[in-house]
Amino acid sequence: MDWQTIEIDRQGHVATVTLNRPDVRNAFNETAIAELAQAFRELGADNAIRAIVLTARGPAFCAGADLKWMKKMAGYTHDENRVDAAQLADMLRTIYACPKPTLAKVQGDCYAGGMGLVAACDIAVAVETANFCLSEVKLGLIPATISPYVIRAMGENASRRYFLTAERFSAQEAHRIGFVHEAVASDRLDAMCEEIVKALVSNSPHAVKEAKRLVHDVAGMPLTESLIADTAQRIADIRSSDEGKEGVRSFLEKRKPAWLNQ
Repeated sequence: MDWQTIEIDRQGHVATVTLNRPDVRNAFNETAIAELAQAFRELGADNAIRAIVLTARGPAFCAGADLKWMKKMAGYTHDENRVDAAQLADMLRTIYACPKPTLAKVQGDCYAGGMGLVAACDIAVAVETANFCLSEVKLGLIPATISPYVIRAMGENASRRYFLTAERFSAQEAHRIGFVHEAVASDRLDAMCEEIVKALVSNSPHAVKEAKRLVHDVAGMPLTESLIADTAQRIADIRSSDEGKEGVRSFLEKRKPAWLNQ
């Protein structure tokens, strides 16, 4: 496909989705939103892909909404705004629910909706010079569509501060509050991301998919009998699966599992 706002590169079992609008600091518009949703749907359904990296070209990762798009939205009716916001919400959910593990490689500043992109990914690594900001309230808006993912990533307490103040904060602070998993020097960014991706693609593809689903389903749930029964069912199912059996056999036989040869 001839992508207008992103690039997709496949190398072995890894796909890299690159935001490619550096002239506008990779701010997104309706085209970028639609293309990101389509890309993650397609890659999520591709059996050859075991991990997806989301990154960007230029000095900024993503500045949020494109100014031209914002000017266009200023004239929308309430119903038009609701439809437009639903498309953004669908894109974020598509990334979050993608069955493949996702890694956000944040090579520069990340503001507003860009933070939603990062939070929707499973793992985030940022260059230590990156800045972050939830700037919506400065414009009389709120970070509504990104909130389910950002609050999960940084927690309620940190979200309360940064949603309300719109302060800019550093990659080190983003790491401290749990928004990103690593904050590294620029010359370490590639190596750190490659190390994580190597770990992802070395594991059982089916188990990784089910482990991701496990986190989504169990996080925040009360410790009830039904939850305990559900987790017991999940381990029974995975033990009985082809990859589960192969993984245990290969460990006992001290050999590499078959999925590493595929």
